[in-house]
Amino acid sequence: MPEQKEPYRVLVVSSSAKYSKLLGECLPGPQYFPIDCVATAGEAKRRLISTHYSIIIINSPLEDDFGSRLALDISAQYTAGILLLVKAELFEQTAYGVEDSGVVTLPKPTSRQMVYSAVKMLTAVQAKIQKIQRETVSLKSRMEEIRLVNRAKWVLIDRLKMTEPEAHRYIEKQAMDRCVKKSQVAQSILRTYE
Repeated sequence: MPEQKEPYRVLVVSSSAKYSKLLGECLPGPQYFPIDCVATAGEAKRRLISTHYSIIIINSPLEDDFGSRLALDISAQYTAGILLLVKAELFEQTAYGVEDSGVVTLPKPTSRQMVYSAVKMLTAVQAKIQKIQRETVSLKSRMEEIRLVNRAKWVLIDRLKMTEPEAHRYIEKQAMDRCVKKSQVAQSILRTYE
């Protein structure tokens, strides 16, 4: 049985309630849930302060913004995938202006299938971004542990006149004997000698 995926939370920003409903219907069931709709850029920014969205669809123009400025602002602050829908005659210029920020642009009118395909691409990119973020957190944690252990080794070398291999072995043995991480032993050493 395949692993149960967390649904992608979607924000639709459109001054047309009819278009918001249509966009919501393009995205199937539990994979994209909930689908929240707002009518202005201001409402979208307020919503983003309190809620994390994986996918944001902007149907331009909005009452208070063309849409590209909002897309660029969101892209600069959040990791959400952004789809910007613009009139066909403005497509090339708008796409050129936002593509370096990772915003996907589609010309209007467009088909449900094109919107769905674009959202699926954004979904794939979001999955990759989330994986990279988890790896980054893990690597940062590991690097911090290495720095901490190295500081503790230098304290042992300086204060107890151990050699580097002796200090390393001492920290490893203490961690094994006490069934704790080396970083906890290092913190204990630093508290004792610094």
